[in-house]
Amino acid sequence: MVHINRVYTRAGDDGSTALGGGQRVPKDSLRIETYGTVDELNSVIGVVVESGLHESMKPQFFVIQQVLFNVGSDLCILEEDKKRFAVPGIEQRHIDQLEGWIDGWNDSLEPLKSFILPGGGLAAAQLHVARTVCRRAERLAIALTREEAVGAFVVPYLNRLSDLLFVAARYQSAREGREDLLWDSHGY
Repeated sequence: MVHINRVYTRAGDDGSTALGGGQRVPKDSLRIETYGTVDELNSVIGVVVESGLHESMKPQFFVIQQVLFNVGSDLCILEEDKKRFAVPGIEQRHIDQLEGWIDGWNDSLEPLKSFILPGGGLAAAQLHVARTVCRRAERLAIALTREEAVGAFVVPYLNRLSDLLFVAARYQSAREGREDLLWDSHGY
């Protein structure tokens, strides 16, 4: 259990922050940028939920928000420190769970005939915003893997989550009785 007694510490006033293992790193380091973007994604998903997300999807998104904290935990602890600290991380079961939800929602949707434009109602549009933030987090995590070791399931989880967010946007639109906004590649 995490206990936070005070929000400010003043320790970061010099432009550094602490990783979960205690190491001080610059606040603009790639590792911090990566899990900061995961935090941003979690906040955007909070907006999605509060923007009229269909009730049937809320339990899944509650789990996703919880797991995104695990992604942040996975990223804020160096791989060598994970042997010393019992920290939540990402496992294959988290990816399998996303795939099950994707398949369940996608089975009720019409097959795609074109790329779709973000929209389809407020919650669906916010899901598209979440998808793009998730893709950015994934790109940053991939860049980080070129510099440092990262949990083996972080990148696959973010990749699959962006797929889920796309399908969820379509599913949300369908629950609202809206059709996909198709891209017309020749009309404009």
